[in-house]
Amino acid sequence: MPELILTIPDGVADRIDKALAELVPEEAALSRSRLSKLIADGAVSGPGGLVSTPKLKVAPGECYVIALPEPAPVETLPQAIPLNIAYEDDDLIVIDKPAGMVVHPAPGSPDGTLVNALLHHCAGSLSGIGGEARPGIVHRIDKDTSGLLVAAKSDRAHHGLAAQFEAHSADRAYLALAHGVIDAADARLRGTRGIGFEPGGVLKITSRLDRHPSDRQKQAVFFDGARGRHAVTRAKMLERFGTPPAAMLVECRLETGRTHQIRVHMAHAGLGLIGDPVYGGARKASARALGAAAEKAAQFPRQALHAARLGFDHPLTGAHLEFTSHLPADMQALLTSLRGTGISQPR
Repeated sequence: MPELILTIPDGVADRIDKALAELVPEEAALSRSRLSKLIADGAVSGPGGLVSTPKLKVAPGECYVIALPEPAPVETLPQAIPLNIAYEDDDLIVIDKPAGMVVHPAPGSPDGTLVNALLHHCAGSLSGIGGEARPGIVHRIDKDTSGLLVAAKSDRAHHGLAAQFEAHSADRAYLALAHGVIDAADARLRGTRGIGFEPGGVLKITSRLDRHPSDRQKQAVFFDGARGRHAVTRAKMLERFGTPPAAMLVECRLETGRTHQIRVHMAHAGLGLIGDPVYGGARKASARALGAAAEKAAQFPRQALHAARLGFDHPLTGAHLEFTSHLPADMQALLTSLRGTGISQPR
């Protein structure tokens, strides 16, 4: 029976159901209500033996083990959908996902997803960590974000990969086209809560992220330690465009991996991604600064975000693997247009 082993750090809730809900990897698909049911079923143990109540008080340093049930048969149907495979072996597969593909089935997207495609491609080689026999989705990228992600084909690989993502040792770098520019001298940026600067002009955004209080489809920034999950994004401007500068190519690195993290954090900094229909608001590119490229930016049909680099240690062999993905054609065309607008030198 697969297990998750979690150690209680400082700064999390003191009730076991709340603490474990904060600590389990998002990809394990264990909500607080599901964790409460596992506790009731005698599937969670700690220093005092089996945990009998979700109200148990926990303390930093304590270790808890969650025994996960054997995976149920999958209901999602395999589909012969072409995949752009960057790497594959017996334990894992790295996919370069196109924009527009949902990672796994959900209401409104019952099929045509990456999971449907992997079920067909992987045949009987599936990980079942999430409680269902399916390819182990170790991390996710949004439907309209393109680029690299890794999936596990065995439970051992899933555990090993999930541990790296939980420990923030996996390297993930995204390229984005965004409104505005990063400037360490910008008083507005420096005055925004949760924002700081690191050497090299790197913007660091730190907050907690949770569901928006009035729109359950969105995430929102919080600073109350009792709400949401800790999230850290670093952003480095690579090029800036326009006269005066009004847009940029930026590299974003994730220390944590929360739902919509880059999009929410960049919008919080006033640097929303071009084309983002959820967090971009009504912001439009400056026609005065960007000329004809402003119209192309306004018409860009998705968030201009691409998972360009992915690195991790192979969970079974220990070999370090690194993968890169070039910008897709739509983002490259927009970047070319922006580069003709009176570009400032790359930083």
